[in-house]
Amino acid sequence: MATKTTNAIKTTSNRKKIINNINGFFHSKGITGSPQNRLVLISTFLLIILGVYFFSVFHNDFDAFNSSQMSTKIGLTFIYVATTLFAYKVLFFLYTSYNYFKYKPVTSVTDQELPTCTIIVPAYNEGKQVWDTLMSLDKSDYPKHKLQLLAIDDGSLDDTWDWMLDAKKQLGDRLEIYKQPKNKGKRHALYRGFNLGTGDIFVTVDSDSIVTKDTLRNLVSPFVANEKCGAVAGNIRVLNNKSEMLPKMLDVSFVMSFEFVRSAESNLNSVLCTPGALAAYRSTAVFKVLPEWINQTFMGQPSDIGEDRAMTNMILKQGDHVLFQSNAIAYTNVPEEYLGLYKMFIRWGRSNVRENLEMAKYVFTNFREGNKLGTRLLFFSQFSKLIMSYPLIIFMLFFVIVHPLLFFGSTLVSILILSTFSLLFFTKKYKTYQGFWAYSYSILYTFGLFWITPYAIATANRRGWLTRGLVEKK
Repeated sequence: MATKTTNAIKTTSNRKKIINNINGFFHSKGITGSPQNRLVLISTFLLIILGVYFFSVFHNDFDAFNSSQMSTKIGLTFIYVATTLFAYKVLFFLYTSYNYFKYKPVTSVTDQELPTCTIIVPAYNEGKQVWDTLMSLDKSDYPKHKLQLLAIDDGSLDDTWDWMLDAKKQLGDRLEIYKQPKNKGKRHALYRGFNLGTGDIFVTVDSDSIVTKDTLRNLVSPFVANEKCGAVAGNIRVLNNKSEMLPKMLDVSFVMSFEFVRSAESNLNSVLCTPGALAAYRSTAVFKVLPEWINQTFMGQPSDIGEDRAMTNMILKQGDHVLFQSNAIAYTNVPEEYLGLYKMFIRWGRSNVRENLEMAKYVFTNFREGNKLGTRLLFFSQFSKLIMSYPLIIFMLFFVIVHPLLFFGSTLVSILILSTFSLLFFTKKYKTYQGFWAYSYSILYTFGLFWITPYAIATANRRGWLTRGLVEKK
């Protein structure tokens, strides 16, 4: 009996040592979070290893697969499309990389050169977070006499207005607060702010975002340095990425989306979307498109989503440059559960469908002076993703049916290769191995969110914010 007890104690002790060793490894690499998070990371690597194993076992089947399918029309089409898409992806990645390396953010101008600025913070059911947002903005390193800070409660049902009142007590005349009589949507709250604003530059900040001290001055400096600049996108990081898995994954994704992709787009003067979390617009550019923007419709329905992409699109259309400032940072909250994540992606997807259709109307015209090839290539990249979304699902299902293990293995090997770039990029930028979440995110997106774009296309006419407690209208 004593021997069994001793063995049980030893087993427990060994398990604790293993767990402590695993925890120590993650902490040494700068990877923090709960044991469940670490379990997901370990499972991710085990899954990828399994995929590599299947690929190594069945890789010889590629020749047989190609030979057998070449004799069928669908097989031949699959092989040609896959090869063409792979070649296109490689070439476009190289093109993006070239523009990324040429990108440099605009250095902050002096206090004397800084323009007058109106900051608009729309809020709906945000609670205390709006107070945190307003406090962070007030602490900005920006001449106070050049700032106008507006907060607009869009008919919230919680205590958002109370927190705005509290912020007003603390900030006094430095803050103006307004309350919509009923919830009309973020676009209308911003519209009210634009009409109340007196600054040369409008800055829009989501009510769940926190800015750094030098964010505002860095964000608006391009307007001084470039008279053709009509809008500037801020650099968005994830605020709530301390414990939950999805925010950690999205933080890596955001770094790639903003600091790699938007840097490249900025070098072409054609950032396609200024994010709602942090963006700046020249007031004259806004007023030129404001009537069209507030009255925008899609398939006969008022547009109540995608206000940021729509404003960007309209400003690009009138010939202005849209840039990105990697040194203007805002931290914003993102969904922590799958339900909220896919709803956010559906909203983004529907907006992407609508605005790509709008962009198609002008991108091949003489819409601005200078070289327009880069803008057209960016549009083609975006539009091709929409066009190919349904064929890709069909081909994927075809591959799964014909050879499921080969599909599983080759997909995971592709994820290993492509996500390693995200890992290296993130690690080099921030000196932490949190970039390992790139692998988990790629697996989640490939197998759990692949349906978003086709669904967004099929339901592009639907309205509703989805993640703000509003009832979706059809």
